[in-house]
Amino acid sequence: MHLYGDADCPEPGELPDSAEIIARDSHSTLIPVTTPKKYSRLSLLGHTAKFPEHPKAATLETFKNENAKRDYWITFECGEFTSMCPVTGQPDFAKIRIEYIPGELCIETKSLKFYLASFRNTRSFNEAIVNRILDDIVEACRPRHAMVHGEFAPRGGIGVIVDAEYPDRPENAKAPKRTKPASPRRTRS
Repeated sequence: MHLYGDADCPEPGELPDSAEIIARDSHSTLIPVTTPKKYSRLSLLGHTAKFPEHPKAATLETFKNENAKRDYWITFECGEFTSMCPVTGQPDFAKIRIEYIPGELCIETKSLKFYLASFRNTRSFNEAIVNRILDDIVEACRPRHAMVHGEFAPRGGIGVIVDAEYPDRPENAKAPKRTKPASPRRTRS
């Protein structure tokens, strides 16, 4: 990145095809931060915003996949997902992994972060949450293939792992491979 001093900082309007913001770094040097017009409809990236209070208030934003003719995987990992038990209101903690082969659109990551954070005060069973995330991803970007993996921390001694996939898996298809197989804790007797 090129840093501009006050004297050589571009004037507003000198950066073509951009929405402009001028920021200062820790040394008070002016830095032009620009957003190309093709991304100007993204409302969260490059802006401050409050986390939505529930998933219905969240928006999964997308951008055009510039490699739509190629099948390739995108993986998002959220190691600090939280929600609430629908019965007790106790917090549930999970690791969520979203994997998908994009079609014409890709999910923008800041909007995904806000979307996942919106579950913080949502009362729902773990299985419903993973399926909801998959449904919302599919609705937002219409991927060729997608899978959401939720690994929920044990409560009452039992952990829950949920995998939801799009399109639905054929009846004779094999179960997903686990990166870390569940193993019982060994205790001394």
